[in-house]
Amino acid sequence: MKIASLLGAALLALAAIAPAAAADYPTKTVTVIVPFPAGGSSDMIARLLAQKTAEKLHGTFIVENKPGATGSIGAAYVKNAPADGYTLLVSSLAVFVVNPHLQKSLAYNPSTDFDLLTVAVQAPNVLVVNPQLPVNSVADVIAFLKKKPGEVSFATSGAGSSDHLTAELFWQKTGTQGLHVPYKGGAPAIQDLIAGHADMSFQNINAVISQIQAGKLKAIAITSAQRSPLLPNVPTLSESGVKDAEVYSWQAVAAPKGLPADVKAKLLAAMTESLKDPEVAKKLTDLGFEIVANTPEQFARFQAQELARWKTVIETGHIVAN
Repeated sequence: MKIASLLGAALLALAAIAPAAAADYPTKTVTVIVPFPAGGSSDMIARLLAQKTAEKLHGTFIVENKPGATGSIGAAYVKNAPADGYTLLVSSLAVFVVNPHLQKSLAYNPSTDFDLLTVAVQAPNVLVVNPQLPVNSVADVIAFLKKKPGEVSFATSGAGSSDHLTAELFWQKTGTQGLHVPYKGGAPAIQDLIAGHADMSFQNINAVISQIQAGKLKAIAITSAQRSPLLPNVPTLSESGVKDAEVYSWQAVAAPKGLPADVKAKLLAAMTESLKDPEVAKKLTDLGFEIVANTPEQFARFQAQELARWKTVIETGHIVAN
């Protein structure tokens, strides 16, 4: 009886401590894993979000880049981390909805191995071309591609990236075919496009807005449902006659599966407040991002839709990983 009484007292003590632990969260450094190199969209979102969330929670958040295998290395690292709220993942759609269709021996399952927190932001892609190319509209691009089937180069940040998948979707919708040229990231792809070593690309608006404004790249169309206020004179693909080709790149936040409910709620509230903070929101919208900040349930439904959509595009285009 004495042992049982002691055991009961210990359990009661643990039960009393648990809520307090969540209330005090975070009591140590939170590491935000970005599964891509520094300088990209996911890295940018992670750093803005980490800084503001740390302020909201009066804690310390650091960003650590773990690139490789189109985000799979970093994602697997987060999957295997303790589910205590001190390791988070900020990634683009590649990790959450593309890799399962491209990598046969994926070390994680994006639908079951994470607690999905929120889709933080989304941004459309822009069809940009080298200014010397003799095309000024989507109709011109289609005619150019049909004149030189499989010869016009499309620079992308890698196989399975949103810019690659957008190009594949565009080819499928227009009955054309370009030459896919994958790079190790968006920056070198854009550099070669500007230098004339590549012809075209579908790039995230935030990655090319300054080059478009400077005249280093020519914007032909945008993949959003409506025109962007940053590029009011650039038509959407739909306006240009290419239907059902709306595409958004997006960045989302997740944690290892099994996050305590109270920690999850506290994190989500702080991140949502951070994304909607006027200072952060202005920085993001000035770059072309749209704030999403949805719920875990909405994220899960969205993920299922995106998994199905890109599965079709990847299978139709016979896309394989680098």
